[in-house]
Amino acid sequence: MQTRAGKIIASALAASIALAAQAGDVVLENGRMRLVIGGDARAKSLVVKATGEEMLDPSEDVPAFSAVQNRPFNNEIKLLYPNTRTEFKADRVRREGGFLYVGFELVSYEAKIAVDERPDFISFELVDFPLGEAGANGLNMTYPPVESVKLLNLPVKNRENFGEWLNVAWDAKSAVSLFAAEPFTWIESGPRKGFRTMTAEARRGLRLRGAKAALLAAATPDFMDAMDAAERALGLPLGVEGRRDKSASASIYWTGDIHPGNVEEHIALAKKGGFRNMLIYHTAVCEHPGDYITTGDYKPNAKYPEGYESIRKMLAKIKAAGISPGLHVLQTFIGFDTHYVSPVADPRLNIKERFTLAKPLSATDAGDLFVYEDPSDSPTNVESRVLFFGGELIGYEGFTTERPYKFTGVVRGEKKTTPVAHPAGQIGGVLDVCEYGARSCYIDQNTDLQDEIADKIAKIWECGFEFMYNDGSEGVNVPQGIHVANAQYRVWKKLFPKPRFMEGAAKSHFGWHHQSGANAFDRFPPEIFKDMIVRWPLHEAPIMARDFTRVDFGWWSVTPPSEKTVGTQPDMWEYGTSKAAAWNCPATIQMYLGRMKSHPRRDDLLEIMRRWEDVRARSWLTDGQRKALKEPKREFHLYMNESGEYELCEIEMLPASPKAPHLRGFVFERGGHRMVAYWHTCGSGRASVAIGENGSEHILDLEGLRYLETDLTRDVLFGAFASAREL
Repeated sequence: MQTRAGKIIASALAASIALAAQAGDVVLENGRMRLVIGGDARAKSLVVKATGEEMLDPSEDVPAFSAVQNRPFNNEIKLLYPNTRTEFKADRVRREGGFLYVGFELVSYEAKIAVDERPDFISFELVDFPLGEAGANGLNMTYPPVESVKLLNLPVKNRENFGEWLNVAWDAKSAVSLFAAEPFTWIESGPRKGFRTMTAEARRGLRLRGAKAALLAAATPDFMDAMDAAERALGLPLGVEGRRDKSASASIYWTGDIHPGNVEEHIALAKKGGFRNMLIYHTAVCEHPGDYITTGDYKPNAKYPEGYESIRKMLAKIKAAGISPGLHVLQTFIGFDTHYVSPVADPRLNIKERFTLAKPLSATDAGDLFVYEDPSDSPTNVESRVLFFGGELIGYEGFTTERPYKFTGVVRGEKKTTPVAHPAGQIGGVLDVCEYGARSCYIDQNTDLQDEIADKIAKIWECGFEFMYNDGSEGVNVPQGIHVANAQYRVWKKLFPKPRFMEGAAKSHFGWHHQSGANAFDRFPPEIFKDMIVRWPLHEAPIMARDFTRVDFGWWSVTPPSEKTVGTQPDMWEYGTSKAAAWNCPATIQMYLGRMKSHPRRDDLLEIMRRWEDVRARSWLTDGQRKALKEPKREFHLYMNESGEYELCEIEMLPASPKAPHLRGFVFERGGHRMVAYWHTCGSGRASVAIGENGSEHILDLEGLRYLETDLTRDVLFGAFASAREL
């Protein structure tokens, strides 16, 4: 029996559909939604059936489709209008079976778009460009003269949340997403007054014919189920499944120095810190004598005497300890000390700006290198001044910006390449040198080199890794909006079994499906650690939540304290991991054995992580506690009481005394009394604090984390610690 509320929704839905659908309209629908496009090619309505909500704002003239030409090509149109990049709006659409035929103003061809109404989504695929009634107008050219086509362009009403990564608008009731169904479809959105346009676009040079997008509109509680079904039906990576894996929100123990000889030590530290994930930098298992300089070979190093089998055995030990091993790679990097660069540079390395030699260059010529094109946009940074012609890398000191154009002060055979003769007319350009240390360069993503590197990574992966971090993912060709995700995807496709979850140092639209979480930020020194947690991951956490995902609050480093520097202290990690836990996010911590062994507060640091990882695993935090923890100016400590149970206590840092520089303390309320948590920052010792009756002296033994219970007021405690002195 239908409830009264259900009847109201059904009635509203029927009325909305009746108003929207008229003669000549195109209606596309499934069990979750109904999209109505007028015969004039304007989207009129998108209704979520479960809620009866209208998702579109058709108040402005927003065509559902359009085509862009770099200039008008029809002869009369070219004569009538300026020759510039021109967008031609769709002015008609009709449906014939499983296809939409879209016509454009002043254009002689149509766009043929295949539509597929699946139970959870509707897809749109650009198939071809049939000539319209005007035909080719006698022009001897290959049709279509199209730069891009909007497969779908919807004016979606503003809702409480908009996720820019996935391209999804949602609130507590309804959600709508227009997303790429394959890696080369361009997705974007644009804010308007009261709504935003959601656009899926096919672009020449990426994928024109064959570009495919999917529209999904559903009740918000059902959205992730619908997206999961869509990913499976479209053969996409399972982004929803990855996000639902509980290990994706567990913090990560990172190591760059693990090997078969010390794996037990790393496991012991990871267990002590409650870590369920261990991320292993590829330099720990692969040949890598210098930072980035041999990246790309991915061969087991000498510490693994049985090669891949030794890696397999080490990972088996990690998994036997209940820890999931992950692989950290730089999949787009090619090191300068690899065979891909020396002695003959591989033609599949990326060139940023292209040039044509205006004069021949012998194998011994130096001085000037003449080109036809203006080099004004070429790099001036000394480490990035590298040209690439015919397998040889050539350095330069400068360039001219007036004809004849030339690079000056050229140096032959850079990066150990072999100098050779280069004829006039040879095409080369500026090598895409990595901005991090200039010890590597990037892959041309329009070649098969990324697949070749992916095959090498896959051989390492098959030793037993279970999750992956794609570092340096921003190092790709333009447009990065396509190639960032696709470079990661090309690696993902080679991995068996598939990763439980993935992260990356950069993200773009299609990567939502294979990246279960967003990037970790780079390391920040202890002196600014808390400020940077607020500035970066805590700022990004709500942004990522709008995309139904999480951010990694790492990377964090371990800095041993000294007489001059405070180093990494337990309250720093507690601040960061508590903020992360509030958003159900992990943190990644870089654990080098030497640094951990030399840190006097190592056990306290690991105990802090163990408690918060336990809290994460048990879903211990209440909604109210999460809300309080999210506030950047409030700081908390997870106290373990006499019964071994956790108590979340808000804390306040006590002032540091110049006479007791190693005493670090925090005050908090508990059970009607004040508690002081305190420790020595870089060793052990004693301190005198005036906190007894009538301000009498009290001696504190300083070493690991200790607690003091007192009835003294906050002000008295602040004064006592400000005047404390070490003995």
